Amino acid sequence: MLVYKQFKLKRVFAFAGYHMVWLTAWVSVVAFSYQKFELSWLSIPWVPIALIGTAVAFYVGFKNNSAYDRTWEARKIWGAIVNDSRAWGSMVKAYIDDYSLDKNKNSQDIADIKKSLIYRHIAWLYCLRNQLLKPTDWEHERQGGFVKFKARQFRKKYGLGLFEDEIKDAELYHLLSNDEYQKLKHYKNPATHLIDQQAQELAQLTKAGTLETFRQIELQKLLNSFYEQQGKCERIKKFPLPRQYGNISQYLVSIFIFLLPFGMMSEFSGLTGGAFYWSIPLTVLVGWVFVVMETVGDYTENPFEGMGNDIPMLSLCRTIENDLRQMLNETELPEDIKIKNGVLM
Repeated sequence: MLVYKQFKLKRVFAFAGYHMVWLTAWVSVVAFSYQKFELSWLSIPWVPIALIGTAVAFYVGFKNNSAYDRTWEARKIWGAIVNDSRAWGSMVKAYIDDYSLDKNKNSQDIADIKKSLIYRHIAWLYCLRNQLLKPTDWEHERQGGFVKFKARQFRKKYGLGLFEDEIKDAELYHLLSNDEYQKLKHYKNPATHLIDQQAQELAQLTKAGTLETFRQIELQKLLNSFYEQQGKCERIKKFPLPRQYGNISQYLVSIFIFLLPFGMMSEFSGLTGGAFYWSIPLTVLVGWVFVVMETVGDYTENPFEGMGNDIPMLSLCRTIENDLRQMLNETELPEDIKIKNGVLM
């Protein structure tokens, strides 16, 4: 998550400034050809170009709204995970107590059970995050050429590259027993298995008389809620913004930018002297605005891509972890995730 209220120009140009290079080259070729060789037939009336530009702006605006909706929905889902996780810790602490029906359990046994249920839930959080960060075929890192190069550059400067120490597998599973961790490696969807393990342990506790049935039902409702939230995250991750919207807008912007200098030439052709060449920077600026709108939407539509525009899953996981550990009266807590280079992951 990008946290600065305002972007410095340096970061803006790092994000989309390189587009000015090819824009300037294209506009300059058209302008100099028009002026030097007096190719007046190259000019296009401004009205049709303005109509195309208006249509493209509406189309790109729709795409950007849809992309923002995906990111905001992802943030709401993780907000629900935060709330339900705190409820899970509170209910585990209150429902599994020393006054259990199973008189064979002593205070230390009860404490170990609470710790196991809470630690496994923390492991589920990190495991889910790790699964959501695996790149899909339509994300930028899976593309070829320059797009892939820039995506890796962005991840390194403004994404996961800033937080490599916090995302190792050992960080995800150190809360589990070695036996459970080894079994977890064989599952295609480890996060799903961890919730199932929680349900199985609740069932065993109820069967042993350690947990009353109505309390098991309430805790199981929370587990079902975690399944629902995980499924919502997977829906966003595994179902892209429909490509007829996500990809065709790039073609429309390209068509508009291709035609733009021909329309600008007709508007500036009546100017004398060097005033005509003001069409070059102005045309580049107009084209760049459309490219930036398209690029912002393109990098916003995938909120689990490991870049600076992601929702701050790592920070949320750490916040929940510390809340739950404190419910167990632990005092040695991992540090909160800090902002790095204007990014909170």
